[in-house]
Amino acid sequence: MKEKITFGIIGGDMRQAKLAQLLEADGHAVHIFGFDRQPELVSSQSVNTLQQAASADCVVLPLPVTDEHENLNAPISGGVIRIADVLDAMPQGQIVCGGRIPEEIFRMASERKLRLTDYFAREELAIANAVPTAEGVLQIAMEELPITLAGSRVLVMGFGHTGKIIAHRLHALGALVTVSARRYSDLAWIRAYGYRQEFTEALDGRLGGYDLIVNTVPHKILNEARLQELSPGCLCIDIASRPGGLDFDAASRLGVKAIWALSLPGKVAPVTSGAIIKETIYHILQELGVIQ
Repeated sequence: MKEKITFGIIGGDMRQAKLAQLLEADGHAVHIFGFDRQPELVSSQSVNTLQQAASADCVVLPLPVTDEHENLNAPISGGVIRIADVLDAMPQGQIVCGGRIPEEIFRMASERKLRLTDYFAREELAIANAVPTAEGVLQIAMEELPITLAGSRVLVMGFGHTGKIIAHRLHALGALVTVSARRYSDLAWIRAYGYRQEFTEALDGRLGGYDLIVNTVPHKILNEARLQELSPGCLCIDIASRPGGLDFDAASRLGVKAIWALSLPGKVAPVTSGAIIKETIYHILQELGVIQ
């Protein structure tokens, strides 16, 4: 096993830029590709060709790996980067880590005999990542609501890692928190924490009266009929990955203020988010016997 290895960072946002800096600070060699619109974000000596970055000991891809057009998620790149071109540049047996990887990408990696791991699927990352996500939700809510969170009536939809942290943070600020969930075990935990509960499948007719609704579930829960129930001025924040949990076209027609806040950790806390990804990748590489 090695203590210092070479990393290739291909595509991504501020989280990956900060990740590159953190890896360099730990003494690793880092090759960067796909940050040409803002080269000042990364060390100039680290900017390389796709082939150089793809041939590192470990390649790190973005979170999420692909954009809405199914190309590599590379908002800081000056052009489109095809995911097939990235995978084709890697040698067989290459260790690759990416976040929120579609099944099609796993299939393509398998065909090329690449060792692909989804770091977003790791429990430790999901838990740690929930904290900056929750802080981002609070920031948006405090900026957009004309009332304080203290005393506000809030519905959090979903009680996974992020839903739990959001509910806890809102409760700590004095909000009157209700949480909706589908699983009976989650409903039991919601009651145990002292929150009000709703069964997600039975929300019809029960959505009026909230000042803030935060959705964490990537399924269309807030359809047009349910959006029509909302009180005037209710703010909806959807942090779920695509396709999201809210009908934004219907919200626009109805005059509902709705914000789709994707990738909050990279926007509100890129250094912390980069550090979370770094530690998770270290865990993966330790399990693979690549580093100590």
